Amino acid sequence: MIKVYQKYVLKSFLKSILTITAIFYSLVLILNIFEELNYFKNLDTSLFIPIWLNFLNAPSLLYNIFPFIFLISTQFFLLNLIEKNEILILKNIGLDNYSLIKLLALASFVMGLLIILIFYNLSAKFKFFYLDLKNDYASDNKYLAVINENGLWIRDEMDGGTNIINADKIEKENLKNIIITQFDNKFNVIRYISSEEGNINNNIWVLKNAKISVTKKQTYNEDIFLFKTNFNLEKINNLFSSMESLTIPGLLKQKKHYSEVGYSANETELHLQKIYSFPLYLMVMTVLSSVLMLNVKHNKPKLFYLVLGILLSVIIFYINHLSNTLGENNKLPIILSVWLPHLIISMLIGIGLVTINEK
Repeated sequence: MIKVYQKYVLKSFLKSILTITAIFYSLVLILNIFEELNYFKNLDTSLFIPIWLNFLNAPSLLYNIFPFIFLISTQFFLLNLIEKNEILILKNIGLDNYSLIKLLALASFVMGLLIILIFYNLSAKFKFFYLDLKNDYASDNKYLAVINENGLWIRDEMDGGTNIINADKIEKENLKNIIITQFDNKFNVIRYISSEEGNINNNIWVLKNAKISVTKKQTYNEDIFLFKTNFNLEKINNLFSSMESLTIPGLLKQKKHYSEVGYSANETELHLQKIYSFPLYLMVMTVLSSVLMLNVKHNKPKLFYLVLGILLSVIIFYINHLSNTLGENNKLPIILSVWLPHLIISMLIGIGLVTINEK
């Protein structure tokens, strides 16, 4: 059974998180609307489109700053308890500093689970709608690439016609077992091109042992065939870089498909590990904030604690970013690159917890 004073603590903590979340959400909407308006400044659209896109994109942006929301929320929650002398009352009725931190940590972990199970998947859906709608106004919306169980598929409009490209695998800078169907502007088949392997490092693909069929009776072979396209390896990689638009089941499915066609699944695995570690991340940020607030003097203005929270958030962000980058570049194992910063911060926090009840 949760005791009355524990309910009070949890209710106050949740209120603090909701308040800070609302503030950050408002900031996200205000700051991001300028980016959307700038994107559409030369396009003939109504004001509703950038505003609607802003609301679709905001949940995804908010998700990324939840750890820092929890850190700052914990700061102001504890500061409020201290200013009202309620923390002394809680100690007198049996809730010492360590027990208080443990309660907040557990609450943060549970909220983290709810966020990844509900909020993240909803934000990913909104992000998908955001990218899909925005793509309608993009200058290159005639291009499309997807990876599924049948390999890599590319739709590419070129010189008034359309190319449908399929390949079994990607190996470094090469596509394997390529089949290209070329259509005219009325979608009549012009020719078929097949190749065992093609280098796609730039926009002129070098196809080896190509077989070109203009009609059933006109077929010829070329050892090297140069094929012009709007795609290259870098562009294909960029098209598959938006992990935030995929739900957790979608990420797992994509990881499987990437492995089947030989495409690197490092980025997908990294994103999944970030999601898996998210509840722990929130819990670590809450405990870190608690330890700091219960160890520093409280005769300073609230602006000091806000600046301290932002500074800590920036430092932790760059530590995580550095570690994740090492994971993406295979300098560290993917799992270790995500979990290591949390573990290091947890160890440092453990030092502060040793004497926390003496504060």
